[in-house]
Amino acid sequence: MKPLGNPAVRLLAARSLRAHRKAWAAVFAAVAVTSVLLGALALAAGSAALGHARVERYAAAPVVVAGDQEVRWTTKPWGSETQTQSAGLTERVRIPSATVDVLRTVPGVRAAVPDHTFVVREFVVREPGTGAQPDPKAYGGRSWEAARLAPHRLVDGRAPRGAGEAVMGSAAGARIGDTVAGRKVVGLADGPAALYVTAAEARKLAGHPGTVDAVGVLAEPGVPVDTLHARVRAALDEAGLKDTASGQPLRAFTGDGRGGPEHLAAAPARMELLQLLAAISGTVVLVAVLVLASLVAQALQQRSGERELLLSIGATARQVRAAAGREVTRVAGLAALCGAVVAVPVFLGLWSALRTRAGVVPEGLELPSPPWLFAASLVVAAVVVGITRLVVLFAARRPRKPGKGGVRRAVGGGLLLLGVASAVTATAQGGEAAGAAAGAATVTLVAGCAVLGPWIAGAAMKVLDLPFRRLGGAAGRLTAAGASAHSRRLGAALVPVVLVTAFALVQLSAGTTMGRAADEQARAATTADLALTGTTAERVRRLPGVDAATDVLRSTVVLARTEAGAPRLDRLPVLGVDAAGLAGTLDPGAVTGDLAGLARAGTVAVGSDMADSLDVRTGSTVDLRLGDGTPKRLRVVAVYERSLALGEFLLPKAELAPHMSDPYPARVLASTAKAAAGPPVAPEQVSPPGAALHGVVSAVIVSAIGGLTLLSVLSTLTLIGAGRRGELHLLGQVGASAGQLRRMLGLEAGFLTAAGLLVGIVVAALPLTAFAWALTGGLPYLPPEQAALIAGAVVVTVVAGVFLPSRRQRT
Repeated sequence: MKPLGNPAVRLLAARSLRAHRKAWAAVFAAVAVTSVLLGALALAAGSAALGHARVERYAAAPVVVAGDQEVRWTTKPWGSETQTQSAGLTERVRIPSATVDVLRTVPGVRAAVPDHTFVVREFVVREPGTGAQPDPKAYGGRSWEAARLAPHRLVDGRAPRGAGEAVMGSAAGARIGDTVAGRKVVGLADGPAALYVTAAEARKLAGHPGTVDAVGVLAEPGVPVDTLHARVRAALDEAGLKDTASGQPLRAFTGDGRGGPEHLAAAPARMELLQLLAAISGTVVLVAVLVLASLVAQALQQRSGERELLLSIGATARQVRAAAGREVTRVAGLAALCGAVVAVPVFLGLWSALRTRAGVVPEGLELPSPPWLFAASLVVAAVVVGITRLVVLFAARRPRKPGKGGVRRAVGGGLLLLGVASAVTATAQGGEAAGAAAGAATVTLVAGCAVLGPWIAGAAMKVLDLPFRRLGGAAGRLTAAGASAHSRRLGAALVPVVLVTAFALVQLSAGTTMGRAADEQARAATTADLALTGTTAERVRRLPGVDAATDVLRSTVVLARTEAGAPRLDRLPVLGVDAAGLAGTLDPGAVTGDLAGLARAGTVAVGSDMADSLDVRTGSTVDLRLGDGTPKRLRVVAVYERSLALGEFLLPKAELAPHMSDPYPARVLASTAKAAAGPPVAPEQVSPPGAALHGVVSAVIVSAIGGLTLLSVLSTLTLIGAGRRGELHLLGQVGASAGQLRRMLGLEAGFLTAAGLLVGIVVAALPLTAFAWALTGGLPYLPPEQAALIAGAVVVTVVAGVFLPSRRQRT
């Protein structure tokens, strides 16, 4: 017989698509959800890539000269090319005051306006008898001269003329004649709630003589921005000016770049968001491939009889695969297109949630979404279709007889061994490396279980075969016989249950394990009776009954190191403390050395995990870059154990404060002779950079991925149920009652639930234990209510997937 040609392939695909609509419905749903998730992530990544700091204070200045808010490290790993890593700085990088004089001589410059920023605090005492501490009000301050860079103009009153006078932004609600922070309000300006003083007073309050925060350059009429920028750049290079922190050349910003010197946290947050989205996208792709592979394989597996018939009448395996590929392309194409459309409102909803939730997106970070960006969801849809077609190449192969498949066993065994090796590696790592190794172990172990699904299901059924046959009656014997005859089908049903269980356990347990350990350490470390804000330890020590007090300053440092042979720069949260005031207020849990050594300049205390990672001990030195990029070589005076709560480094406040944009204490911890009445002191605990942003985005995406995996469970079981209707009908014809069939299905559902949960727990337990041991020295933790939620979701989904198809058949 002449082999089928392309027209016949098209006809075969069209007829088969109509005949197997219900089978392809499961694939349609999975492709659509995958397209929604990846499309929304692509739009989010595109928006983050276009993100920039909002231009406000320098809106009227076409060019702004400031320090470089990035630190770079160039190194050459062994056996590799030279690599440069960079990290954003969250503290102000200041520049020499001489920059102003240089810029004023540049042709085309109408004015070069220095900007000094500072924070003033006004203490408002609450009503007597409330027992409450003073409630500080903080205002950002600048010189009135710098207000022209916005520009902000007077709407009432006059400009300040002396140290005791100020202009207030109208948003503050002040009136002329009021006293704010010890200064008389003599004028009101449009704009935000800021306080403007004379230039001399601004330099004094800023507290860094000889430097300025930035310089706004105003152009002469008719001078283009590009021309002005080129002249400014040339003048800076000729003068050889460097910043006062790390000695890097000064930057000249135009356009959206001018917002960087205003909102220092915006650029680092944007990079963290991009990295987070990239990591999540990789997870979604891996999960989607596993889900689609399982569904497509099952959809094609049910048509093995048709395949054999076509091959027997002269069709080639290539033609049969081509017909299957054409079917999948039609189904996946429409599904991916629908997903691309839905991805747009999903993305907009996520971005709206980020903007409306306080503290998630740093102030001043703009995340634009121009209309042309939405075309990215269509590109993603095409990629999803391509992934589905690729899955068909493997799923449409001629199935082997049960019991065969040596290559498949070898691949599955290799994946399991690789997953175990990754988990073991996690125990020897720390920080993000341990988390990455544990995540890789989870994905690899799940993939291994997917490859070995029929054998895992068969092994599990062998354990339950005798109990089912002896204790389950006719239904039990039917269940055991069906499992023995269809181990491949049982394995396909088991894999998505394992996937959803392992994924949910790892994603939820990792965060709760770290959070619980950090909370416990924070409670143990905070021994103070009082916590006060808006004041300093020096003032608190003068209060009656106070034995000790320490300022707590919060900042960041940048650490350059190699991990697994690759160079990296880590921006880490740190605390600055008074060594003399730690007793009775803050106990980091010193393991070696003496925290009293922090009273000396040039010293640091290091967390025990970080000390092991860097191979340092008491007396060693550590090279860090402080929050403004200033390099420091610090001597280790102590190693402490409560680093999950207090961060990896503790520095003297005198070492940290000069390199902070606002060196005022975040709060003061104090101990008293008699414990103070009132609520307990909130534990002192650092937050990793971008923790709030990471938490919101991860929660949304993890929920979506969890939904995808649950959908895969339901779809796979529904697909299997639809394919075995003839089997159930035959059992009914040979004498099986409806009750026996229901009990048989119930036993199958119970088996899939129990086996899937058990294997999923085993798959998740190994990487989770390695992760928890590496970072906390303990075992993983999952709140009982979350564990019950996972188990309940699996039970409901499996029962629905097993019984719904058979119920439709009976009706």
